[in-house]
Amino acid sequence: MEGASFGAGRAGAALDPVSFARRPQTLLRVASWVFSIAVFGPIVNEGYVNTDNGPELRCVFNGNAGACRFGIVLGLGAFLACAAFLLLDMRFQQISSVRDRRRAVLLDLGFSGLWSFLWFVGFCFLTNQWQRTAPGPGTLQAGDAARAAIAFSFFSILSWTDASLWNCS
Repeated sequence: MEGASFGAGRAGAALDPVSFARRPQTLLRVASWVFSIAVFGPIVNEGYVNTDNGPELRCVFNGNAGACRFGIVLGLGAFLACAAFLLLDMRFQQISSVRDRRRAVLLDLGFSGLWSFLWFVGFCFLTNQWQRTAPGPGTLQAGDAARAAIAFSFFSILSWTDASLWNCS
């Protein structure tokens, strides 16, 4: 019986790395993982610029340190979650209990839905703060990093939403 609950009819099957790497869900997770790096990396690297008053640093997003922290935490959380869910996907075939498989799928679905929403909030927040940022030497220096973080937070909304929708099918 192939249509058993949560694929339990295939439990215990060996992992085929080639077919695992070609699965759409795996490709979405890898894309989400790369997008998360593309959000928190530029913020960590160039998101804080020197002020005119001295050696203190301020966030390039309108001087709002909360925006930089939110982008970093969101990106790092997504990075760690993608790694954890990739490991879970690799081990999923060895889970024989339908109950445990159901929990894994629901955890993945719930987390993907939550993270899609958080990416939407992050995109709106970073975009709003960048729109309010006054032009200056700091924005010229870190403008590309800020725009990259905003763009990839938008792409992350799509990739995490697709991942959560893929879990429903």
